[in-house]
Amino acid sequence: MPATLTDKIANLPLTPGVYLMKDSLGHIIYVGKAKHLRKRVQSYFYNNKGHSPKVKQLVKHIRDLDYRLTDTEFEAFMLECQLIKELKPMYNRKMKNPLAYSYISIVDNGPYRQIEIGYEPSPQAGSLSYGPYTSRSTVERAVQGIKESQRILCSSPHSRTTRCLNHSLGLCIGMCGGGEAVKQYEAVMEQIIRLLNGNSSSIVSGLEARMEEAALRFDYETAAKYRDYLGAVHSLLHKEKVIGFTGENKNIVVLEPVDGQSCKLILIKGSVILYRTLLAAEDLSSGQLTGMITTAAREYFRSSSLVAATEEMSRHKIDEAQIIYSYLKSSSGHYLLVPQEWLEDDGRAELGEAMNELIGNAL
Repeated sequence: MPATLTDKIANLPLTPGVYLMKDSLGHIIYVGKAKHLRKRVQSYFYNNKGHSPKVKQLVKHIRDLDYRLTDTEFEAFMLECQLIKELKPMYNRKMKNPLAYSYISIVDNGPYRQIEIGYEPSPQAGSLSYGPYTSRSTVERAVQGIKESQRILCSSPHSRTTRCLNHSLGLCIGMCGGGEAVKQYEAVMEQIIRLLNGNSSSIVSGLEARMEEAALRFDYETAAKYRDYLGAVHSLLHKEKVIGFTGENKNIVVLEPVDGQSCKLILIKGSVILYRTLLAAEDLSSGQLTGMITTAAREYFRSSSLVAATEEMSRHKIDEAQIIYSYLKSSSGHYLLVPQEWLEDDGRAELGEAMNELIGNAL
């Protein structure tokens, strides 16, 4: 490692920020974020036995670095997303498969509806699609678990008259042979649709029951398999919540204490940051702080219209939405969801009251 790089790393601050790794030509090859910059960057060069091959390859090419400080860890996450989107660093691309988008589609294909996994939503008329999901392996594992637990893992899905081999193994209810099993199958498909829409947890309960039954039989291998299926299904449902939350294009006020003397105000529409500023809280009265934040919220949210809703649901938007959603659901998040009617003149009182409560909780 060059001496100049060693010195840079040693002098990095222990504060939130984003680091930009460069190669010998000065090209930015990787962008990352950190709560403590120095500790995170040092981890690439020390105690690196557990690094993946891609990370080890990245480290071999690092000759210099830049960094950008942020006031909060949340900002560092968001800035990382923005810089990756703008700069498209080589190793960020290598560490994320561009074909990793996956969709689950329910299509009327053959004698009865089928579940399909693809890199695009099904174009077939009348089909239902869910996603995009950023891990194909998670999608495949979840669908496998759902099919197996519901006994619709058919090995001859296009058959109408002959039951498949999986039926004899107890993995298929026999819809491939026609008759009453088709009605039972269609009822299961409705359950799956309700699950993916977030309206039912019966399939999750079924997976949990199978896992517990296997554990009671001391069949720990099967129990572990259903535990993995459950984890994959929960991951899909979480991603649907993130996408749904972003699609609602909510007005979000985030207020983060920085050092006991100031706070960071961030205004978000959907997954788009509209405005951010550092406020010297100690120099302002509670009424002044409320007035400043309320005025900024009304100005930016009213002028933003549907800015976030018009964006394509790209990987970067999903990543941004994930960061925002996870922050809002964390115990450390101080935020306020602002209904559109509070931005009108007759909603000032409600907005001011809610803003006072937010400031009291955050500071």
